[in-house]
Amino acid sequence: MMNYDLVIYGGTSAGIAAAVQAKRMGLAPVIIEPTGRLGGLSSGGLGDTDFGQTAAIGGISLAFYEQIGQKYGQQNPVWMFEPKVALAVFLDWIEAEGIEVLYHERLMQTNGATMSASRIETIRLESGKEISGRMFIDATYEGDLMKAAGVSYAAGREAGNVYGETYNGIQTATALKNQLPSGIDPYIVKGDPASGLLPGVNPGAGGEDGEGDHRLQAYCYRMCLTDDPSNRVMIDKPTQYDERQYELMFRAAECGQTIFFKLRMLPNRKTDSNNDKGFSTDYIGFNYDYPEADYSERARIAAAHEAYQKGLVWTLQNHPRIPESIRDFYKEWGLPLDEFTDNAFWTPQLYIRESRRMVSDLVMNENHLFLRLPIADSVAMGSYTMDSHNVQRHVNEAGFVTNEGDVQIGLNAPYPISYRSIVPKESECVNLFVPVCLSSSHIAYGSIRMEPVFMALGQSAATAAALAIEAGSSVQSVHYGQLRERLIQDGQVL
Repeated sequence: MMNYDLVIYGGTSAGIAAAVQAKRMGLAPVIIEPTGRLGGLSSGGLGDTDFGQTAAIGGISLAFYEQIGQKYGQQNPVWMFEPKVALAVFLDWIEAEGIEVLYHERLMQTNGATMSASRIETIRLESGKEISGRMFIDATYEGDLMKAAGVSYAAGREAGNVYGETYNGIQTATALKNQLPSGIDPYIVKGDPASGLLPGVNPGAGGEDGEGDHRLQAYCYRMCLTDDPSNRVMIDKPTQYDERQYELMFRAAECGQTIFFKLRMLPNRKTDSNNDKGFSTDYIGFNYDYPEADYSERARIAAAHEAYQKGLVWTLQNHPRIPESIRDFYKEWGLPLDEFTDNAFWTPQLYIRESRRMVSDLVMNENHLFLRLPIADSVAMGSYTMDSHNVQRHVNEAGFVTNEGDVQIGLNAPYPISYRSIVPKESECVNLFVPVCLSSSHIAYGSIRMEPVFMALGQSAATAAALAIEAGSSVQSVHYGQLRERLIQDGQVL
């Protein structure tokens, strides 16, 4: 049995920020990381930071971007960076703070947590290790420890009337960004419904606007690419390549789409290449089972996303049905030889934009983000646009293929995030924090789900854990005035 003050499951940016803060407050933390790489998306290809307003970022989160800047010889925070530089900053922190990390350790998916009176006593790992702790943080993108502890959660989109929201649930009318060109025939044989629909296209949207459903916004990999021939390997045609998956892309090109993914430039001739326009890197509709899937099924889903994306790049560069001008635009881009060297130069981190979301005593929703409902117990600020990627493809009323679910709604000002949204209901668990899969509606999560915010919430969770241990209290009973005072002292923006 291994025993710690604070057990952090998930070495994401939030988990690392929590461990650093825990050490600074005199706790003995451990990070349990299911993979061999720390940092989650922040070191996994998301180098084009989604920050909203930088004035809303402080504490350890801001320090991360400042230290990225120092790696590049800059005096100011740097928001565009290479994956290997982000990883170097995180590893510097681990070494400087003397943080213990257990790599390649996964929670057992059945009976992973031993509970006693709404308290996690121990967690069990697949290796057979048992870890006990006074406090726990689930810093994963999936919320596996939260589920193991019996905490309530949601997945998919709530109906708009659940929290009095305008932009939740099915959204056909607002799905204007990253939309397909009009006029794309949905059938395998154009004009022939008997031939069946193209892969990934539904016959309809599955309900009226505002109705809830089980569907998730699309996942992808944030590709780090380079056009530097001395530091580049080209992406081969995947062995499981299926040209039918790209028929919709061929038709989108025929109807005028010319951009198929971003080339957002990072230092040293590298990119953070993310989804852009109607047919792109998002593998729309193929992630719905991910939150509740077992590890082997999640690996299969991730591998399918990787094959789809590599096939997308190869097709754009090589296929004769792609116009020559588009082939020429993309043909020089390959994988950098100095990134992800232990994973064939491809990021191992799938962009899990949304999985499980806790349901606690306060559920952050769009009314909090628009400042219509006050938050009196802020532990971090969010400021990014409410951003849901597309959720499905379907045949619209005109008989053409259309995307549904992409919602981009700007906010007037930064908003506070409630302490109650990162702790479960007291009746369910008294010693767990959930700063990543926090209590939020689907559309509010579209804004909150940014790496700078996750780091801030991780720091706040660890601070509250230290105060709860000191007071011998539940996480729900932490004195907010004391918490606020310490967070401000440590540079958090509230």
